[in-house]
Amino acid sequence: MLLERKDVNPNGACTSGQTPLSLAARWGHEGVVKRLPERKDINPSMADVQFSTAPLLWAVWNRHSGVVRILLERNDVNPETADRSGQTPLCWAALNGDEVIVRLLPERDSINPNTAGEKTQTPL
Repeated sequence: MLLERKDVNPNGACTSGQTPLSLAARWGHEGVVKRLPERKDINPSMADVQFSTAPLLWAVWNRHSGVVRILLERNDVNPETADRSGQTPLCWAALNGDEVIVRLLPERDSINPNTAGEKTQTPL
């Protein structure tokens, strides 16, 4: 398998600047999201080059609650990582009206529900 090869960079970006993990999170591939971080050299909080968006934000934007749950189980995923406009995952979940993800995110103690995003609006 490719992931077992030492000469494969799991953080390598495709032509659109997205990493394999961010692509898997964006499209809701839970199995891949579980498997990729098994490598010790993968960075699950790495933002892609083109959109400056980390895997968690892709999962939130696209309402993949299963992927969000998997990523939040990891200590090396920062749930407060904002996009270019300052919107956090919780801000986007609230804007999307996604009740499942809005309930999932605050389960991490490190999430501040009062963090203001774009136009100084908080998720609440």
